[in-house]
Amino acid sequence: MRRKELLVMVCAIIAAAGYGRRMGGDQSKQLIILNGMPVVARSLRAIATCPQVDQLILVTAPEQIATLETLAAELDLGKPFQVIAGGSERQYSVANALKAVPTDAEIILVHDGARPLVRPEQVGAVVDAARVFRAAGLAAPVKDTIKTVNADGFAVGTPDRNCLWAIHTPQAFAADLLRHAYAQAETDQYLGTDDASLVERVGVFIKLVNGGYENIKITTSEDVCLAEALLARRME
Repeated sequence: MRRKELLVMVCAIIAAAGYGRRMGGDQSKQLIILNGMPVVARSLRAIATCPQVDQLILVTAPEQIATLETLAAELDLGKPFQVIAGGSERQYSVANALKAVPTDAEIILVHDGARPLVRPEQVGAVVDAARVFRAAGLAAPVKDTIKTVNADGFAVGTPDRNCLWAIHTPQAFAADLLRHAYAQAETDQYLGTDDASLVERVGVFIKLVNGGYENIKITTSEDVCLAEALLARRME
């Protein structure tokens, strides 16, 4: 179906409050320049360019709100946006953003600001999957052989690689489902590693959408080099 026939309001949350301690230094990794543009700007532009997304909420460190408001305004995203303060953990940042999501939003999409190579069509594919399955996320099949280890660092098992995927963002959910998952996590004082893990805890499976291997997360200086190489290849 075409989007105009569905009339589903989609609100995107971009989590960009982390400083990236593994990167070294005291600059936010979201503001590292990647081929002439800040990392978070590339993420914002990709999400905003997706036709299924109606508005954006950018979550950042309190002291960076003014900086990112200016940055987002200069991007001329073409869609309503707001910048709000995040928390000490990613989960707390998204929880803050959920309070700002309009009550008429039916799908909430969450994306890490440090994944600047996502493509608008991938964002749309995740939104479409969430419409059908209520929970979806961009992911990629694991290429390496994975080992489970014990407390002493010895390999004790080799899971079937065919059953292993690395989940990325964006992840998208029915709005009521994501709110319920966050409320349950708060009640249980549970801190997860991503939004999908919170939704899984309330008994809902996540539909994975194969996004390939370019949607990397900027975590170390090596990731910056790889991202620049991937962007250069796209321009060839």
